[in-house]
Amino acid sequence: NSLSGGFAAVVDYINNAPATVISIDIPSGLGSDECSPNKWESIVRADFTLSLQLPKLAFLFPENEEIIGEWQLFDIGLSREGIEKLASNYSLVEEDEIRSLIKPRKKFSHKGDFGHALLIAGSYGMAGASVLAARACLRSGVGRITVHAPICNNDILQIAVPEAMVKQDIDEHYFSWPSDTDRYQALGIGPGLGTSEETEDAVLKQLKDCRLPTVIDADALNLLAQNRDALKSLPPNSILTPHPKELERLIGKCQNSYERLTKACELAQNFHVHILLKGAYSVLITPNKECFFNPTGNTGMATAGSGDVLTGIILALLTQGYVVEEAAKIGAFIHGLAGDFAWERLGMISLTAGDIINFLPEAWKYINNQ
Repeated sequence: NSLSGGFAAVVDYINNAPATVISIDIPSGLGSDECSPNKWESIVRADFTLSLQLPKLAFLFPENEEIIGEWQLFDIGLSREGIEKLASNYSLVEEDEIRSLIKPRKKFSHKGDFGHALLIAGSYGMAGASVLAARACLRSGVGRITVHAPICNNDILQIAVPEAMVKQDIDEHYFSWPSDTDRYQALGIGPGLGTSEETEDAVLKQLKDCRLPTVIDADALNLLAQNRDALKSLPPNSILTPHPKELERLIGKCQNSYERLTKACELAQNFHVHILLKGAYSVLITPNKECFFNPTGNTGMATAGSGDVLTGIILALLTQGYVVEEAAKIGAFIHGLAGDFAWERLGMISLTAGDIINFLPEAWKYINNQ
C-alpha cells in the first residue's frame, strides 16, 4: 500500500532534498513484486539501492528504473541452502549455473556430433535477418546449418555465410513451401519472413507438421497471433522469443510489466510452451510458470537484428541436444554477454547486431574458462 500521512511527508522531503539518496533493501513505499503507480509522491526515489541478500522482482521492471536507481546486492550472511529451499517462481540466472550447463566437446568429434540445424528465414529485402541468424548459429557450436530461403536471397546467403548450405524455396520472394525436417535436429523459424498469404500458409503447415525442438521468432510469432488456434498444435519443445510488442499481439494489451509477465505465464502454461520475453532482464518462462531472469546485456543491444542473433544462438544449442530450458538460459546469457563485451570495446551508441556476433567467440571463451 502507498505511504500516507507523516510517512508521505517524509518521502516528499527526501525526494526534494539536494542529496544522494540510498535505499536499503528497497525504496520505501514500493512493493517488492510490483510496478510503481504513475504517481510517485509516496515512493522514495533512490539514486542507489542496496538490496539485502537477494534482488526484488520490482527491480527488474522498467517502470521502476527511476525509483530504484542503480542497485547492488548486499550479503547479510543468510544460508544459501536455506534460500534455495524457499518456494519461488522467480530466479535470477547466475554465471556459475550457466557454466555448469555447458557440455564439454570431446576430442574425437566431427561435425555430425553437433547436429544439423534448419533455419527458415528471409524474404525480399530481408535477407539480412537470415544472414545474422545463420552467422550467430555457426558461432555457437552447431555442426551444420541449412537456410531455407526464397530464391532472391540465395546469392546473398552464399556470399555472406559461405559456411551455410542454402535450400531454395520455390518462390522468388517469400517462404511459400514447407521444408522436410527429417535430416535436422532443430528448427528456427521467423526472422525476416514477412507475413504474405503464401508465407502464412507455409508457416502454419510447417509448425503443425514439425516435431523438432523449435525456436519461433519475429514474423512467425506475428502469424501465430493472427491464427491463435495454431498455438494448440506447435511442435513439442517449442520456445517463443517475442519482444514486448510481439507478445502483446499474442496476449493483448497490458497495463504494466507485471501484468505482461502474469499473462505470459498463463500463455506458457495453457499451450505448454517456453517463452523467452526479450528486453532488459530477458525472462524465460516455463510451462510451469517458473521465471528465470537473465542478468547480462545492455541498452546498446536495442538495435535491428539483435533478436535474429538470439534466435541463431538458441537454434545452435537446441541442435546440439540441449533441452529447451537449458538452450534458452544459455542462449540469453551468452547473447547478453557478447553484447556486454561489444559495449566495453565499442560503446553503446554504435553497437550493431553484427557486433554481437563478432564478440560471441569472446563470450563463449569466457563462459568456458578458456
